[in-house]
Amino acid sequence: MRSSFNLVALGSAALLMGGCTTMVQVPDEATAVHAAAVTLTEAEAGYSRVLEQHVNARGEVAFEALRDDRSSLSGLPALERYVRAIGRTPLDAFASNDARLAHMINAYNALSMYNVIASGIPETHAGLAKVHFFVTRQFLIGGKPLSLYAFENDIIRKLDEPRVHFALNCSAVSCPALPRKMFTADRLNQQLDHETRAFFSRPENLRVDTASRMIFFNEILSFYTEDFAPRHAPTLIDYAARYTGRDLPRDYSIAFNPYDWTIANQARKR
Repeated sequence: MRSSFNLVALGSAALLMGGCTTMVQVPDEATAVHAAAVTLTEAEAGYSRVLEQHVNARGEVAFEALRDDRSSLSGLPALERYVRAIGRTPLDAFASNDARLAHMINAYNALSMYNVIASGIPETHAGLAKVHFFVTRQFLIGGKPLSLYAFENDIIRKLDEPRVHFALNCSAVSCPALPRKMFTADRLNQQLDHETRAFFSRPENLRVDTASRMIFFNEILSFYTEDFAPRHAPTLIDYAARYTGRDLPRDYSIAFNPYDWTIANQARKR
């Protein structure tokens, strides 16, 4: 979950709103027999086609087109089928840690995508919309009701893999770009490395200003500093330098670019 204020404040905001939660309901398949017959692998195949069909090279989703696409192969029914599979698949039902983490990254990204549609395709997550999107709206994940906030912070982050912050996509413009391919157990390390390097290659995420002797980072590095430094590197600059191919100046000051919570919708106004 990406927040323009700290995690404690986000939880407090939810409590001030009464602690109300809403379970996001996913429509059933046309027949119960068909729904029961769909395996996780089959549901993943449908989500993979959704990514190929409705996500562009910049990681933006054609949300209106996806909402209106009734194809069971690559449209909204395929996304809904995968969301249902996420709900009934235990998070410990995987043969390896890589398989489990790949599943959770894909699940988070798919649930975020579906949440945008289920929320009526808003223009932004900013303000109280952030609380609704990440905290008060829950999904069935591995048989348990969880918000995206709880899924990321109570489960995914506990695995101590900082590169997930460059793979998890919350559908906002400042989020890491949503890949058009799913994460897989056999290539997870390479995929996480690729997404981390791609993230730091973009000037909005990492910019060195020699005039002011400052390095400007995406605010994700501020939200989750403790996941990067000093746990996995002495400083944020040291961590980023591993993935840039550049010798970043260690004596520069650090600043963070304001997070853009605009929905990464292909149809948005530029």
